[in-house]
Amino acid sequence: MSAAHHSTIVILRRTDKVRRRISTNRAWQQFFLRATMFHLIGLACTPFTIANPPASLKPLQIYFIDVEGGQATLFVTPAGQSLLIDTGWPNNNFRDADRIVTAAKDAGITKLDYVLITHYHDDHVGGAPQLAQRIPIDTFIDHGENREPASQKLYDAYKALLDSGKYQHIVAKPGDVLPIQGIRAEVITSDGQVIQKPLNGPGLPNPNCANSPEPPVDTTENPRSVGVLVTFGKLRILDLGDLTADKERELMCPVKPFGYVHIYIASHHGFNQSGSTALVHAIMPAIAIVDNGAKKGGSPSALDIIKSSPNLEAMWQLHFSEESGTAHNTASKFIANLQDPDAGNYLKITAQPNGIFTILNSRTNRSNYYDYQERILRLPR
Repeated sequence: MSAAHHSTIVILRRTDKVRRRISTNRAWQQFFLRATMFHLIGLACTPFTIANPPASLKPLQIYFIDVEGGQATLFVTPAGQSLLIDTGWPNNNFRDADRIVTAAKDAGITKLDYVLITHYHDDHVGGAPQLAQRIPIDTFIDHGENREPASQKLYDAYKALLDSGKYQHIVAKPGDVLPIQGIRAEVITSDGQVIQKPLNGPGLPNPNCANSPEPPVDTTENPRSVGVLVTFGKLRILDLGDLTADKERELMCPVKPFGYVHIYIASHHGFNQSGSTALVHAIMPAIAIVDNGAKKGGSPSALDIIKSSPNLEAMWQLHFSEESGTAHNTASKFIANLQDPDAGNYLKITAQPNGIFTILNSRTNRSNYYDYQERILRLPR
């Protein structure tokens, strides 16, 4: 997936809630560039340092792999460990498994340390058997037994992998911290349960609950999704799988258990059964990533809720949503796949623990730069 690309620098707005420091001292900038150039020349004379940089200097890499409206999100930590959240669809002649393997190779890894299955729907667990044939896997993580009769066949195919004895297996519970080196991945939801205590202090009231209607109870596997809050230095990234609005309300109302996040992986591919204001406006993401397909996810109402969230800088999508049209989709430069034949373009985040990260759109080969070194996360006290 590697490709040389140009960088588009985004100058972020200054607001009361998000403070940025932007140097305007041209002399200082020139000094910094010269110092950086000499530093890089020095590194070039030290082959071992370049080949094996210390973990503290390596970034966190996150690949949002196009599995056409399913999910396959690959985290590769500075410690060299990997976490894949979901495996895409079954069938399709190994399409999704091969795209995941291509991302792994681009990230410089040859195995998957952890594969987290959020729930047992075909666009999340369906690709697991094919993936296991393409790349070594150490450990599977899930919420336990299947709870939806319609998903039993998919679950049985996945369970056959676990029963083979080739893999370690973790059943995730709310409050667990997954044993992944280089990031902190805390389980927020699992098997229909949500964390019962705020992550820091007593928690804060969520005023968005009053304006969010009481949603119907969902009885599918979706509200059983394993959801994680990933922390990497100052950065916080939230992925709740296909968690539905009824569970979002249980999680976030009347008191929200955690504060703002930098990156929100839109629940349920930006489908209108999830992504309520009670969740999205409470966590106030700076960036939202929507892993929708052309004809799956990306509902107009869900995209509008994201775009109207306070402090949102940008919404990125894996596909242009045909349902939403130009009125509700994000700008084309933030979309990996436009209305073209299946190209499999991806989005990639490269992050530093200080709050700086870039997002690469593989369709355009351009990256946007974001600096949140001074963002106040406002965690509950």
